[in-house]
Amino acid sequence: MATRVLIVGAGLTGSLCAALLRRELPQRSLRIVLWDKARGAGGRMATSRSPHHPECTADLGAQYITLTPEYVEKHQSFYEDLLSHGVLKPLTAPVEGMVMEEGAQNFMTPQGVSSIVKHYLKESAGADVFYDHHVTQIHLRDGKWEVYSKKGSLEQFDIVVLTMPVPQVLQLQGDIVNSKSPCSKTHMHLLTGYNILVIYKSDCFSFCLTLTESSDVGPSIVVHTSVPFGIEHLEWDSEKVQQLILDQLENIMPGLPKPASVKCQKWRYSQVTKSVPDCPGQMTLHTKPFLLCGGDGFSHSNFDGCIDSAICVVKALKSNI
Repeated sequence: MATRVLIVGAGLTGSLCAALLRRELPQRSLRIVLWDKARGAGGRMATSRSPHHPECTADLGAQYITLTPEYVEKHQSFYEDLLSHGVLKPLTAPVEGMVMEEGAQNFMTPQGVSSIVKHYLKESAGADVFYDHHVTQIHLRDGKWEVYSKKGSLEQFDIVVLTMPVPQVLQLQGDIVNSKSPCSKTHMHLLTGYNILVIYKSDCFSFCLTLTESSDVGPSIVVHTSVPFGIEHLEWDSEKVQQLILDQLENIMPGLPKPASVKCQKWRYSQVTKSVPDCPGQMTLHTKPFLLCGGDGFSHSNFDGCIDSAICVVKALKSNI
């Protein structure tokens, strides 16, 4: 009988965990399932499309990937794989104000940053991915984990891997409450804020973070708010926050044309400022059956941090499957 593995979160860490499990345990009978509360893959590596022009895209999460010298050899195979499949390409365009470490290299994603996650989901070779599945409770029943979604459905799994932000793990109900706590809120802080995507029909707008090549669609600009702004307005109505940001954009860049569409993205949890202490890569909450946490909360908030975490998660699982 196949071992049922649930990975909660179809972001970078979760998708890479699925791909690595399939790659490193090809002989084992694993049924890998991913649940994500969102409507699509990517997590905080999100790519947005214009509702009127699907070919017009912008990254609302990570804008590019930076390979620092310390990871050149350690993660070389991951970068080579993504480059060979055309998921990554060297970033040659100048980025104003960027301070680069000597020996570092930047990469961009031609199909959007979420294409990295989609690549790893494809590499998971048959993993079942379910969106709009918001996990609320986890209970231990007869040597298995019963996992409940917000819509009331439940399924049993032999192994559960939680890759969502640690504050969301702390909100889960059930027997996980009695497990080893992943952290306290004083140990884990995440930057919060808003991104707003503004798409223009004209081609007269000269400064943008994401520029389409279509002659029918003008450029788009992604505006990132500050952390203090995000904290102050986190619970505000999104339309009011959107207008505040647009007003500030108009003050900075007067005379902008009327946008064709606007999307305001709230990030309740963004970059980790302090990872969970003494838990490099992952934390095991329970054994027999296995329950563990992974993600950038146990490393650091960039591509290589998520790779480190996924490697640690799979290493822990391999010793127990």
